[in-house]
Amino acid sequence: MIQSLFIILTQGFCMDKHWNEECAVVGAFNCDEAAFMAYYALFAMQHRGQEASGIAISNGKNITTQKGQGLVTKVFSKSILEKLKGMNAVGHNRYATAGADSNGDCQPIFARYGLGEIALVHNGNLTNAKNIRQSLTQQGAIFQSNLDTEVIIHLIARSTKKHLTPRIMESLHEIEGAFSLVILSRSKMFAVRDRFGLRPLSLGEITNKDGSKGYIVASETCAFDLVGASFVRDIEPGELVVFEKNRNNETKIISIKVFEEILKPCVFEYIYFARPDSVVFGKSVYMVRKNLGKQLALEHKIDADIVMPVPDSGLAAAIGYSEQSKIAFELGLIRNHYVGRTFIEPTQELRELKVRLKLNPIREVIENKRVIVIDDSLVRGTTSKAIVRLLKQAGAKEVYLLISAPPTISPCYYGVDTPSKSELISANKSNDEVKKFIGADYLGYLSLEGLKTAVEPHNYSYCQACFDGNYLHDVESK
Repeated sequence: MIQSLFIILTQGFCMDKHWNEECAVVGAFNCDEAAFMAYYALFAMQHRGQEASGIAISNGKNITTQKGQGLVTKVFSKSILEKLKGMNAVGHNRYATAGADSNGDCQPIFARYGLGEIALVHNGNLTNAKNIRQSLTQQGAIFQSNLDTEVIIHLIARSTKKHLTPRIMESLHEIEGAFSLVILSRSKMFAVRDRFGLRPLSLGEITNKDGSKGYIVASETCAFDLVGASFVRDIEPGELVVFEKNRNNETKIISIKVFEEILKPCVFEYIYFARPDSVVFGKSVYMVRKNLGKQLALEHKIDADIVMPVPDSGLAAAIGYSEQSKIAFELGLIRNHYVGRTFIEPTQELRELKVRLKLNPIREVIENKRVIVIDDSLVRGTTSKAIVRLLKQAGAKEVYLLISAPPTISPCYYGVDTPSKSELISANKSNDEVKKFIGADYLGYLSLEGLKTAVEPHNYSYCQACFDGNYLHDVESK
């Protein structure tokens, strides 16, 4: 046992592949100490990607890029940030939905081309990137990374348009899928969302020391809170926003509608991805998650002693369930936040031990209790199985597992690294079979109709392909 623990801690482990975080992007225009601004914004959005981080900054003449593997605090130091001079910057936190684990596959992507220098950051996934890449390669293009994002750089560079804005617009019409992009030239910044608005992107405003206005765009509004920016609005689906200086050195913001809006934002931002203190797609993430829990209580009325979350993702939903059901809320599992991500899968015999590294039960809370456990999703089922066993070993009389989302039956192709359909337990087994596998006394999910009621009962228009298999594009089987 001790030897196994040593192996996990020294060689690394990865929890059962849950819904892995998407990427985070940030852009700062006309901001004092833009590099520090981007750094703190990325720090606030670290939950969206822990594999790599990077910042590109423009001083008006040149773009300088610094990036590397690991957390924001690992990649950047004060001395490094002080060397990144300029008032315009873009930044990125990466979770690998496409590409490999190398510095070459970190963002921002930087390039020199006919019009000068450019840096680009991307949250999402291009569903036609492979075909575009093959076509460009046949035309002589040389790719420096495995990222789907790099095709956008090539499309911009190869455009025959005379100016950058029309080049970007032309390139956007070539790509499909999910994308929130922030693009930096030597003098301008561009922010754009796909026509479906799948990935979030918000605009904030900040006051500089001289009283002028600076602007920041970020994947989540929690970034604004940390740097002292005020929320202005969301970048609209299908909208390209151009930030530039006029002749009086004043910031000018131009909005261009590149695509007709077909609103289909990703509902899983509410369920899992976003920080609970963010406002995403116009709604408080925390309040939506509480509503999910309340709806879950209406659909699954269980006689139990306590309600507890799987920390931290199930916390708000568990509070909502407790409020609705009047069953006492307890923290029966404590999470170790200092166990980091690694990149190897443990052996089967180490699965239970890896869960114990992250989660430890409070026996005094659980023992001889009928326990309702709330989690946000159930993917392969192996982690849920280990958690149920952990609770029963701590003395739980019965364990009722409730999921604050419908069963996951399809993989995501829009910027989320999910298992193949063959690995999704709910896509291949009945509810009773899943319950038996994980060892719970009861297993219940939120219904699709309940999801709609909890999120937006009167005007529900979200992508929920992971729950119903209805994709927005033609996609290859995964």
